[in-house]
Amino acid sequence: MFDLYQSQRAMRAMRQNAIQRGVIAILDVGTSKIACLVLRFDGETEPGEGVGRMAGQSRFRIIGAATTRSRGVRFGEVDAMHETERAIRTAVQAAQKMAQVRVDHVIAAVSGGQPRSYGLAGEVVLGGAQVSERDVAQVLAACDMPDVGPGREVLHAQPVNFALDHRSGLQDPRGQVGDVLSCDLHMLTVDDRVVANLIHCVKRCDLELAGLASSAYVSGIASLVEDEQELGAACIDMGGGATGLSIFWRKHLIYADAVSMGGDHVTADISKGLRVSLATAERVKTLHGGAVATSMDDRDLIELGGETGDWDLDRRTASRAELIGIMRPRVEEILEEMRSRLDVAGFETLPSRQIVLTGGASQIPGLDTLAPRILGQQVRIGRPLRVAGLPEKATGPAFASAVGLCLFAADPQDEWWDFEIPSERYPARSLRRAVKWFKDNW
Repeated sequence: MFDLYQSQRAMRAMRQNAIQRGVIAILDVGTSKIACLVLRFDGETEPGEGVGRMAGQSRFRIIGAATTRSRGVRFGEVDAMHETERAIRTAVQAAQKMAQVRVDHVIAAVSGGQPRSYGLAGEVVLGGAQVSERDVAQVLAACDMPDVGPGREVLHAQPVNFALDHRSGLQDPRGQVGDVLSCDLHMLTVDDRVVANLIHCVKRCDLELAGLASSAYVSGIASLVEDEQELGAACIDMGGGATGLSIFWRKHLIYADAVSMGGDHVTADISKGLRVSLATAERVKTLHGGAVATSMDDRDLIELGGETGDWDLDRRTASRAELIGIMRPRVEEILEEMRSRLDVAGFETLPSRQIVLTGGASQIPGLDTLAPRILGQQVRIGRPLRVAGLPEKATGPAFASAVGLCLFAADPQDEWWDFEIPSERYPARSLRRAVKWFKDNW
């Protein structure tokens, strides 16, 4: 735990130094695209409130943006190192050229890795004393860490609630007087190989990693409005190779999960069903696809095209109803899988139960009609919050995780390793298996 603690603190320190120098980049490595945004900070901070906003929010502006087609990534995980490295270099160099500045530090998102959530609790006896920073650190260290199993790495470990004696739901207990301080901690783990491969790929591009975040988490930050985060809402980020789920309550992430299905699977179904190339299937899906058929769709014919040289094969057409008939079962499968994950998480117990769909695959026409039938009535399609300097082409749902990474870079949630944990309080069973990749990469 000590090595993990120190390595995460080192990344936080790098992020702070890069922001103080004025420039940092974010890197969203997805299955369908790789996006790089260059942020410039003006040095001023807006005051924050409570734990998670202790440092305040740094003001920033996007001065460079670039995207490229993703290569070497499957299901949100690096599959071919050389291909992914080339794609990252292409995106970063284009963003640097637009910004006319060189960046050395990046913050990246992890979208695969089979994330798992844990709810932990701890408490310390104060004896009527005033709560200090050290007490907060000690109550976090007192959380009974689970055995996360071999090959799992801790990506986030965030305090989500404090209680002082009989008063619960405290944002920041410091300075208050009480006898017993308790804390609820949310911990998110991912597959260590996925993280190690991403770190290695970034380092091969001559970049320093100044932070890692769950793609599902940052998509929720960007797509959920403040009231939704406060009252309880879920963000479903429908990407190309993976669909991520994050649940927020009282402005904190309390659950995250992902399934290895997304828009690319819909494209593959079209390719097989209509016997066309993947490139043609992607074009047909984007221009003519949908999730709900109407009476007009039987008469709406789509020219499939092709370059096989066979005149009859290249001149084929298909009705839009036939296309929707191929797409809908896969879209329903993804939504039903998300529904089962929501049930496991106990989403029905939250006050609001608002569900927001975002990500590139959420732009399929008719999804806003189909999704409420499977997920529940309160469903909307979400676009990321507007941030200063964001190009118009990057304002759609496909850029939710990229925009969320910007917000995460400027205003990160306080985590376990942001506090000066007393060395004698390190838990004996606490994540010892979860430090290998930090040892290997730092």
